[in-house]
Amino acid sequence: MEEFRRTYSRLCKESGAEPQETVLQQMHQLPQGRLDLATQSLTVDTCRALGKLLQKEALLTELVLSDCMLSEEGAVLLLQGLCVNTIVRFLDLKGNNLRAAGTEALAKLLRQNKSIQSLTLEWNSLGTWEEAFAAFCGALAANGALQQLDLRNNQISHKGAEELALALKSNTSLQQLDFLPDLRWNHIGLLGGRALVNCLPSNRTLWKLELAGNSIPGDILRAVEQAMGHNQDRQTAFRESQARAHVLSKEVRHLREEKSKQFLDLMETIDRQREEMVRSSKASAARVGQLQEALNERHSIINALKAKLQMAEAALALSEQKAQDLGELLATAEQEQRSLAQRQAKEHRLEQQEAAERESKLLRDLSAANEKNLLLQNQVDELERKVKSQQDQLFLTRQDLTNTAAELKMRAVQAEERLELEKKRSRQSLEDAEHLRFKEVEHMTRHLEESERAMQERVQRLEAARLSLEEELSRAKAAALSERSQAEEELIKAKNQVRLEEQRLAHLEEKLRLLAQARDEAQSTCLQQKQAVTDAQARAGQLGRQVEGLRRRLEELQQELSNKDQEKAAEVTRVRLELQEQNGRLQAELTAQEALKEKAAALERQLKVIASDHREALLDRESENASLREKLRLKQAEIARIRDEEAQRASFLQNAVLAYVQGSPLRTLSPQK
Repeated sequence: MEEFRRTYSRLCKESGAEPQETVLQQMHQLPQGRLDLATQSLTVDTCRALGKLLQKEALLTELVLSDCMLSEEGAVLLLQGLCVNTIVRFLDLKGNNLRAAGTEALAKLLRQNKSIQSLTLEWNSLGTWEEAFAAFCGALAANGALQQLDLRNNQISHKGAEELALALKSNTSLQQLDFLPDLRWNHIGLLGGRALVNCLPSNRTLWKLELAGNSIPGDILRAVEQAMGHNQDRQTAFRESQARAHVLSKEVRHLREEKSKQFLDLMETIDRQREEMVRSSKASAARVGQLQEALNERHSIINALKAKLQMAEAALALSEQKAQDLGELLATAEQEQRSLAQRQAKEHRLEQQEAAERESKLLRDLSAANEKNLLLQNQVDELERKVKSQQDQLFLTRQDLTNTAAELKMRAVQAEERLELEKKRSRQSLEDAEHLRFKEVEHMTRHLEESERAMQERVQRLEAARLSLEEELSRAKAAALSERSQAEEELIKAKNQVRLEEQRLAHLEEKLRLLAQARDEAQSTCLQQKQAVTDAQARAGQLGRQVEGLRRRLEELQQELSNKDQEKAAEVTRVRLELQEQNGRLQAELTAQEALKEKAAALERQLKVIASDHREALLDRESENASLREKLRLKQAEIARIRDEEAQRASFLQNAVLAYVQGSPLRTLSPQK
């Protein structure tokens, strides 16, 4: 506030007046942001200084000028300063007896100032000046910042109330309007009360309107109170909706922040995916290099398959050896049976009573053996079904391999045809370009030869003309000086023409040299392209040979698989016959049943082991076939890439030749076709 005091003093001195001591004391005692000059008699100079100060002051938010006995001019100066102020929120002008000019200044203030929210005008007799008060009401209708207006004891009549009602219909910011009782000065009456009641349905922001002591009937007061109650309810609902909207806006901002975070996370994820794609491309490039190594390792894998097949053959030989051992055991069992029959014949007479019991026991053993034999027969059938399913799988695998080989052959043939077609096209385009270039060079050579002959003839003619001119000059030297000068001028012109022709000839020779150099460059480019085509053909031939070798290897593997299948089928048939013979012997021999049962179980376990080994071998072969298919697919993709590269190179070569032909100076010199 000290700066405020100094500025006030300076403005007073600039206007030629002394600052009021009471005003300075009030400024010294006032708190920050509030200027209270109530009950201070302010002069016109003080009002002028305060008006200028309020135009620039950015600290005051409350200005109290109640009971200051402001003159008409002082009030106008103060209010003019407040018109451009954007900081003051509270203005108190109570008891200043404002007149018509002050009321008009208030109207101007309400029209221009957009910051004052509370205005106290109690005890000012504004309603006495009807035209000025009408202007004040019009400004009030246009003001959108004022929220509280105190018009107590302002001698407002029913006409002023009607003007105020018209203002309230348009004003949407005013919330409180006071007309506190003073029966001597307020004459709103019935008409003014009705006008105010009629304007209230159009104004939904005013929630407090005091009309006591204005000679207004009770029904109008109740209607006003009811309207104010509705507006209060409406304001409450509006505040609640604002609070909800604020909460929703916070939630929306929170959601936007979350969405932005999610978007950033998504961008980071995309960057990581791009990095992963780059790494995967590098890994694929490394994988392409590894595939070549895998092709080199295929021989070792095939050797491993051969070793597995040899192991399977060894297992089959072992099963054959075990079957022979089982036959020997059966022979020994038959010998034991014969010896047992002899002993039984000798002891038959002595053991007649035990014979019946032994016979019944043997019958029971026989039934048990029959049941075990049936169980073994079922197991043998199950093994046969498994073998049959494995044979079906082998047949399907063989068929898939055959289809794959046929498809590979067809694709290889198509690739070779396309490659041959592209070769023919590139060769034809090169031949056409070479033929066209050769024609243009030949045409240019003929043209240069003709121009050279013409130049030589012209030089000869010029030489003859020079000789004739010299003879004429020698004859006419004595004739006249004018003819001599004219002949000399003609000679100079002829020499200049000869010089120009020589320069033109040199220029044409330079063009011919450049064309020869360009021809040499085009020939070298064609040779390079031919070398590239030859390299591509060599690579294609090498790839074709590799594909053919893989195809032959597949055929060999298929042949080996078929041979192994036949051998396995023969072995299984032989084993089945041997098992049937063994089962017949087991039915005939009751005493050796337990030993035969154990041997059959051992044989069954061996068959399971053989079947599992064979199944593993089939799975390994299937995986090997899948890897071979993948390698063939990669080779096909490489062949397609090479074909595309060759086509692109051929197109680049064709475009280069066309660009060379179009941009060559030979084209400009060649005749129009």
